[in-house]
Amino acid sequence: MTGGWPDTGGAPPRAVVTGGAGFLGSHLCRALLGAGWEVVALDNLLTGSLDNLDDLLAHERFTFEHYDVTNFIHVRGPVHAVLHFASPASPDDYLRYPIKTLKVGALGTHNTLGLALAKEARYLLASTSEVYGDPLVHPQPETYWGNVNPVGPRGVYDEAKRFAEAMTLAYHRSHGLDTRIVRIFNVYGPGLRPGDGRVISNFLTQALEGRPLTVYGDGRQTRSFCYVDDEIRGILALLHSDHVGPVNIGNPDEFTILELAEVVRRVTGSRSEITFAPLPTDDPAQRRPDIGLARRVLGWEPTVGLEEGLVRTCEWYRAQRARAER
Repeated sequence: MTGGWPDTGGAPPRAVVTGGAGFLGSHLCRALLGAGWEVVALDNLLTGSLDNLDDLLAHERFTFEHYDVTNFIHVRGPVHAVLHFASPASPDDYLRYPIKTLKVGALGTHNTLGLALAKEARYLLASTSEVYGDPLVHPQPETYWGNVNPVGPRGVYDEAKRFAEAMTLAYHRSHGLDTRIVRIFNVYGPGLRPGDGRVISNFLTQALEGRPLTVYGDGRQTRSFCYVDDEIRGILALLHSDHVGPVNIGNPDEFTILELAEVVRRVTGSRSEITFAPLPTDDPAQRRPDIGLARRVLGWEPTVGLEEGLVRTCEWYRAQRARAER
């Protein structure tokens, strides 16, 4: 661990993970436990689910608390890391809960920063590629300030995360808090809620059900998709590094949405047709991370390609469907 962090006096290090019952948060809890940490997961279950934590709830080093982090947070005992992952993350979710999304980005960030300051803990903020908006620079480096519509419907998520980054760095500069910021790009994998509004979950669900794949716009907009194991590995590398950030953690392989649809049909063996629907407001035309900084300071890059990752994710979706049919 870089610089001898954390110094626990021989006891297991202890982390608080907000949004711990969410897709990415639950994978993070699992990885920390596997690395020998104690984990306290906080989640109000607005979009998360205890099903994501089924294999962890009986773990001796894991504690779950049903809690809304927009309220004051108190955690007994030592805390060495606070990882703030609480937030609706799919377009369907943050458009359904716009005010709650803004509150967890503002009040939730403030409260988790206060907890880290009180505990003298390292703080890691889960930010997003959405801070770049509909980018005018491609690929997007961390130095790019973004092109965000603050009053559009997607602004509730984009600006919540931009504010969270600003507040995190204000605590770093004003209070000397040890902080890290990760900008996450389109993560997918087992545990991603079927049909949750993100394109991969929607396509897989539609393909497995034999329904048409819904492509918004002409399908020529691009995205870069990072398999969850790669993402978690990058996040933990940042947590244990000396770099404050922000750091892009994503897969730089870029695909059009139509190309993604073809890969999903191939992986699932589906004959689903492709249908088209109007493009949502402020939907970015292109998105691809510049990961040069992650390569230099973390020694990180993704290893799982899109087709391999989709095969693994599809296997999980099939298993979930089989379980539900029993």
